[in-house]
Amino acid sequence: MLRRAGDFCTFAAMKKRDSETETIILREPATLLPFLFAYFAGRSRTTVKSYLAHRQVSVNGCITTQFDTPLRPGDRVKIDFGRAREAVSHPMLRIVYEDDDLIVIEKRNGLLSVATDKQIMRTAYSILSEHVKQQDPRNKIFVLHRLDRETSGLMMFAKSEAVKVQIQSRWGQTVVERRYFAVVEGRVGQERGTVSTYLTESRALKVYVTDREEGKPARTDFRVLKRSAKNDVTLLELELETGRKNQIRAHMEHIGHPIVGDKKYGSRRSLIGRVALHAGVLSFIHPVTGKRLDFSTPIPQKFTALFDPD
Repeated sequence: MLRRAGDFCTFAAMKKRDSETETIILREPATLLPFLFAYFAGRSRTTVKSYLAHRQVSVNGCITTQFDTPLRPGDRVKIDFGRAREAVSHPMLRIVYEDDDLIVIEKRNGLLSVATDKQIMRTAYSILSEHVKQQDPRNKIFVLHRLDRETSGLMMFAKSEAVKVQIQSRWGQTVVERRYFAVVEGRVGQERGTVSTYLTESRALKVYVTDREEGKPARTDFRVLKRSAKNDVTLLELELETGRKNQIRAHMEHIGHPIVGDKKYGSRRSLIGRVALHAGVLSFIHPVTGKRLDFSTPIPQKFTALFDPD
């Protein structure tokens, strides 16, 4: 039960206050917006609502705009009275999760993760850099991993070099799960399988299977989700045990089932106007809180449209 503002010494403990921010530690369970109304009883309800709408409220370091966010004892509610944070409004990406340490996004196909020597254009990195600098021009983001330009799906960035180093130095322990979905050419006969090879890269920047002496080990597990006799394609769920550049694309070409639309890696069919590869699941241990975070996005409708309804 919420108490009056004057009774908050028994409801919440002040952790930090300065001219720009205020952080409160909860002593009792509550719901976010009613809690804010009670805590800021001397301010108008419109003003308090604006803190949420303008992305100025975070719970345990994660920015939230959800008025009904449940609060538990020990939770930290932080209000930033500085410049309001504008949500990213871009047709090529959306922010799935953001806190003081990380940003997780869903990237559309066609958007580069970062600029290259030959292609300096709008990228996920540049869009997010502008986003964090809205709050403070000194803010930066750091690349943790990449998705190919024509691959859609989930990827994450660090908001400090220390977090970047921590994650990349313990990538195998931090990243619990990465799953992809792909539509490949032909009928994959076995229900499950593993492709385990060595990969290297040519001077033309194409990754290919090679022998042990010159390559790096790569392992991809796959599972058949659907088959279409009409379109002669198979929908696969793929899980990476290693994270080599273009690993899935090279492995699918190697087993004779290139990804639909992936001309560079052997595809001769462009059924949906894009490379049919999507990073659908990302799970990791948060480097600061130690909590496991799980994110997923649906298989693109263009993929599933190639298959008969169940």
